[in-house]
Amino acid sequence: MSTEPSTIKEISFFSDGLNLKGVLHLPSGDFPPVVIGCHGLYSNSNSPKQIALADRCCRLGVAYFRFDHRGCGRSEGKFEEVTSLEARCRDLVDAAAVITGTTDTNDRFGLFGSSMGGTVCLSVAGELGAHTLVTFAAPIRSRIQEYGPPRSQISKPPGIFLDARKHRFDITEKLPEISNILIFHGEADDVVPVSHAEEIYNLAKQPKKLIKQKQGDHPMSNAAHQKSFISEASLWFKQQLT
Repeated sequence: MSTEPSTIKEISFFSDGLNLKGVLHLPSGDFPPVVIGCHGLYSNSNSPKQIALADRCCRLGVAYFRFDHRGCGRSEGKFEEVTSLEARCRDLVDAAAVITGTTDTNDRFGLFGSSMGGTVCLSVAGELGAHTLVTFAAPIRSRIQEYGPPRSQISKPPGIFLDARKHRFDITEKLPEISNILIFHGEADDVVPVSHAEEIYNLAKQPKKLIKQKQGDHPMSNAAHQKSFISEASLWFKQQLT
């Protein structure tokens, strides 16, 4: 395992005319494989999970690209106007085209998605030809009462909440084409039920693995769960990509 710090490069790219911002973490060595990360609905690329995962992947010789979806973080767009599952899928497709087209990495890549980011990754993994993916707390379908955390759990102004009736989705038909997947989900998740993870596992092809975090919640607030997640996910990416 390398102990050298990663090199960080700022990356900008366009999706539907919007300028999106990201950060590429590069390990020592030439042309490593890369993981592309997708954050959750109300999050951004600076989530602690992604930063910690990027650092650990680099120490194992795997590059990591984390970016802000449209309307989030440093990327362009007004959240309420540009956010949808379809739009975020286009963000990821365009991000993958940019990153796999650079001379910094080789052509093997994986995807990581947290919550809604996991839905995005599952939706386009087959189209992109991703070699592997890891998801955490990913919903595969929405109902009004399921779409996103209760307002009391989100420190955002009420105005940024999406109308769930206009943003329903069901990606079940995408799951049988998924393979090489590691699935994490908290057993006590009251935002996205653990049954979503079980269904992903049942429908996906081998190799696949499901890790249920005992009493785990949607934000993965348990420090032991966080530590285990970073270790398991980074090793999965190393084994599948190198």
